[in-house]
Amino acid sequence: MKEGTKRIYLLDELRGFALVCMVIHHTFFDIGFILHYDWGYRIFNWLCLFQPIFWGIFIIISGICSRLSRNTIKRGFIVFFAGFAISIVTAVIMPMIGIVGAEIYFGILSCLGLSMIITGLFMPLIEKTNVFLGMSICTVLFVSTYSISKRILLFGLIKLPDFLYTTNYFSPLGFYNNNFQSADYFPLIPWLFLFLFGAFIGKFAKDGAFPKGAYKSRSKFLQKVGKNSLWVYLLHQPILYAIMYVISFIQLFFI
Repeated sequence: MKEGTKRIYLLDELRGFALVCMVIHHTFFDIGFILHYDWGYRIFNWLCLFQPIFWGIFIIISGICSRLSRNTIKRGFIVFFAGFAISIVTAVIMPMIGIVGAEIYFGILSCLGLSMIITGLFMPLIEKTNVFLGMSICTVLFVSTYSISKRILLFGLIKLPDFLYTTNYFSPLGFYNNNFQSADYFPLIPWLFLFLFGAFIGKFAKDGAFPKGAYKSRSKFLQKVGKNSLWVYLLHQPILYAIMYVISFIQLFFI
């Protein structure tokens, strides 16, 4: 955070909460994927109904924090390359050792990294734009493009041309064909608009104009998770995989 900025503990706690929800969600997927229990997949699929909520919270908060960062562009490159490293591990290294089906192409870190870079480049314009106008524009763009993966805009009022979906080269933007699969996928459209929505809210955070309750500490645990969100995201799956494979080994030889 920039010097002199008062810590908004509520942001840390909400981001920590979103990450805890994500870890729980991924745990049930791993139970199905590694331990082959169908109930793991069933709970995972049920929780998918709520996934947009906790990821939406996470992305908005990341946008807010882009107004508080010392160097949004630099941090964006760090996060983007962390996402690229995850793609290399899941799509290249893991299949080499027999683990397939968990490939990640343009996951949440890739999306957040590019969103930070884009926001940082356009920060002078964002700072000059009226906050409520910017929030309104971002809301309209997010809602209008939310169904882009279904080849429609405005919830079906506009049908997008099929040629946009003949290749996967534009999957970072939200256009992909039927062969595309990714265990974690957040295209720039529409999620960049949600990030920018948070960036406009960040004006109030930068000015210290959040409600007083936002500056009050409530949960040290969630704050810790929220402050170390990048490391939590990078390390949680290797840890979950290790736990699941140990359980699988115990079941194979001792049960």
